[in-house]
Amino acid sequence: MSARDLATPYPSVTTDESANAAIRLLTEHSLPALLVVDGHGMPYAVVPVSQLVRQLVPEPALDDPLRAAVLRDEPSERLAATLEEQTVGDWLPRRGFGPRCVGPDATAAQIAAVMARRRIPLVPVVEQVDDNEARMLGVVSATAVMRYLITPSDSADRR
Repeated sequence: MSARDLATPYPSVTTDESANAAIRLLTEHSLPALLVVDGHGMPYAVVPVSQLVRQLVPEPALDDPLRAAVLRDEPSERLAATLEEQTVGDWLPRRGFGPRCVGPDATAAQIAAVMARRRIPLVPVVEQVDDNEARMLGVVSATAVMRYLITPSDSADRR
C-alpha cells in the first residue's frame, strides 16, 4: 500500500501561532506529535510530544533528577503566561525535528524506516505538483503503518 493510500488529514499549527494554542491542540486531540506547517501549508516540523514536554522542564532539572524532585507539580501561571507570549516557532526545539517527508508512492516499509530512524510518529506525504509547486496530502501515523504491516495479506481492507 502506498503513502497516498495510508495518508490522512492531521491537525496542524503554524510557526506564528501561540505556543499555548499548540498545547491546546495536542491535549484536546491527544496527538502523538505536533505538526507545524509553513504559510503555504507545507510541513515545517514534526515534533513528538515528549520533546515538547521537555521544553516545559527547566534545564537544571533535565540534568539532575534530584532537582526535578523538588519542582512543584502544580500548573504554573508564570509558565502559561510565558507560553502565551511565545510563538510556536519560538517554542520549538531548535534542531532535529525538520520534517522528513515521503512521496505518495512510498511503501509502508519505507515510511516505517523513516519513523524508526527519525524517532517520529508521523510522516508527512508530499506530492510534487510541478517544478515549482508541491502539496501535502496528509500524514501517515505510526499506528496506520503498524496496522497495515501486521494485518494478514488476505484481508480485503488492510487499513
